[in-house]
Amino acid sequence: MTRTLTKGNPLKLIILFTLPLLFGNLFQQLYTFTDTLIVGRALGVNALAAVSLSASINFLLVGFAQGFTAGTAIVTARRFGAGDYVGVRRSMATTISLTIVLTAIVTSISVFFNREILALMQTPPAVMDQASIFLSIMLGFMFTTMSYNLATNAMRAVGNSRAPLIFLIIAVFINILLELLFIVVFNWGIAGAAFATVFAQFVAGGLSFIYIYRVLPVLKVGKKI
Repeated sequence: MTRTLTKGNPLKLIILFTLPLLFGNLFQQLYTFTDTLIVGRALGVNALAAVSLSASINFLLVGFAQGFTAGTAIVTARRFGAGDYVGVRRSMATTISLTIVLTAIVTSISVFFNREILALMQTPPAVMDQASIFLSIMLGFMFTTMSYNLATNAMRAVGNSRAPLIFLIIAVFINILLELLFIVVFNWGIAGAAFATVFAQFVAGGLSFIYIYRVLPVLKVGKKI
């Protein structure tokens, strides 16, 4: 479902569009909180420190890439508002192509040099191995996070902020369940926490693109008018 924000009561449109974004921020914080709680309780202080150190690097690199998809979504939104649906699809196709290239570059650099980056951050030797494992998995599967963010920013560009919230909520609960399974039951340690997160992001991204394909044809790349 798309929503044109240039027609109707401006205040109502803004509120309806913004509320899912606010709730999304709350669930994103829940995402981080559950990671901290489960890892800290199940794996101890060193594992928690490793996740915290890795999270700051992950946030920097992924945040840069996420900012890119948010920026390209502005172009998509302008074309959608102007009724240029061919331009919308071209913008979507360009965003996908550039995101693939950007993700490949950032992933390659960060995976091969993650220990050097951690060393520059003066990571204590006691947590270096765990931090390197966590960071390698998170950034090695960075495409899962990027696919989700690309899809959600594209949906918001055409006025749909509700669907991204739903998929985020699903990802949060999947992450909680998988962390308990991988860490507590399978004893995968710090790697279990990382795999739980990337799998949850993979599901959220997959659902987002399925939703776009079935419900938002305006964003379907290659679809003819």
